[in-house]
Amino acid sequence: MANAAGRITALSISPVKALRVERRERLLLEPGGARGDRAMFLIDERGRMVNGKHHPQLTAVVAQAGPNGTLSLELPDGRRVEQEAGLGEELKVRFYSKSRPARAIEGPFSEVLSAYAGAPLRLVAFADGASAIDRGAAGAVTLMSAASAEAVARAAGREAIDARRFRMTIEFDGVAAFAEAAWIGRELTVGAARIKPFGHVGRCSITTLDPERGLVDLPTLDILREIRGGAETTEPLALGVFCAVTTPGEVAVGDELRVVD
Repeated sequence: MANAAGRITALSISPVKALRVERRERLLLEPGGARGDRAMFLIDERGRMVNGKHHPQLTAVVAQAGPNGTLSLELPDGRRVEQEAGLGEELKVRFYSKSRPARAIEGPFSEVLSAYAGAPLRLVAFADGASAIDRGAAGAVTLMSAASAEAVARAAGREAIDARRFRMTIEFDGVAAFAEAAWIGRELTVGAARIKPFGHVGRCSITTLDPERGLVDLPTLDILREIRGGAETTEPLALGVFCAVTTPGEVAVGDELRVVD
């Protein structure tokens, strides 16, 4: 039996890790995450993965994956490049603490992003096609209630904040703030899929960035330390939960979220 907990209010992905997250009306959830999410990522000249902590301005770049394997990048100044994102040479990259095989992405993308960031960057994808998700399959998708984001906004003295700064796959309403934090180990249904939270999402400096401009505009970590510092969580300064996909399926904005007994 599953008890209704709320409805999906927003879905988000980014084809390239570190670039702006974009809203979607529906997503296909698979064991590796939402299809198309974090399909590619960036490395520095030493082969190490980089993200918005290293280059905050990347948050302002919009990436869109198109049909037939194309990728487009739109920069804040309006420039846009689009081309087939073919797989190039094999590489060894450092993804957090692990060395993993990857393939370079061909096209103008690395050059454009390097010039924009002011540092040598290279666009790559894992050789096995896996998504560049921080926590692997156990954290294939992330989940946060609208009330949790609203609690942060209130603590900041604002009427609302753009919840995209938290880079969550699924946002929903219908529960009190931080209610999702109590669902660790319980299975949830979202649309036609089932997911299972395994831990709390500890937050970093990326959440302090305006999701449109990539500029610091909110002391998110200080706020979380104030309102969530005493909470028992699997990671510090947590907001939302990370989940495994136990049953693949499609989820759409407006679908019910239910907690399975």
